[in-house]
Amino acid sequence: MAEKFEAAYLRSLDFDKVDRAAAERVYAQFAAKSAPGDAEYKMLQDYLFRYIAAECARLGMAVHIHTMAGAGSYFDVRGASPLLLESVLNDPELRKANFVMIHGGWPFTGEITPLLEKPNAYLDYSAQSLLLPPATLALTLREWLEWVPEKVMFGTDAYPYSDEMAWEESGWIAARRGREALAIALTAMMRDDGISWDRAVELARMVLRENARKLYGLP
Repeated sequence: MAEKFEAAYLRSLDFDKVDRAAAERVYAQFAAKSAPGDAEYKMLQDYLFRYIAAECARLGMAVHIHTMAGAGSYFDVRGASPLLLESVLNDPELRKANFVMIHGGWPFTGEITPLLEKPNAYLDYSAQSLLLPPATLALTLREWLEWVPEKVMFGTDAYPYSDEMAWEESGWIAARRGREALAIALTAMMRDDGISWDRAVELARMVLRENARKLYGLP
């Protein structure tokens, strides 16, 4: 269904457009067992990322990109900003590739909102549903739902984090909190924005199921 890049843990999300000849020159250094410099290595990575993304579009697969700060005190927080993906989302050659910004770009949740207006940009709020209190997450969900609700998807990020919290526990916690946060956001929208109960139910179904079904072509 999708190809996932864990780039934000390992490097910046700034993927420049690199021509094939330049990438091949860097690859030749690897083939000759001569390590290129950091700048040259990034060029090869950037080329491969866009090449794989284009192949995903051709095959009808989504592109998942990890967009969330974390993983220790030396994590490059700036490098995880979803705004760095704008040149990729705007690339005419990648316009048919659907990019899912996994984990909703925390802490750049406000910055990610306008990116959802691009036709090939989506997000899920996995991990946020595990790490944030429902009331905090609800504020972010409400902003997204008020802008482009058809681009927002539920997620848990169930994973065996420790001996005390295996994937079963993390999945249960994230699923419960994720649904509770969505309920809080929709309740506030009914109260303040005047959406109907039927519209709130429709939005809930979109986020929890229908948006993903449409994006991934699920039955």
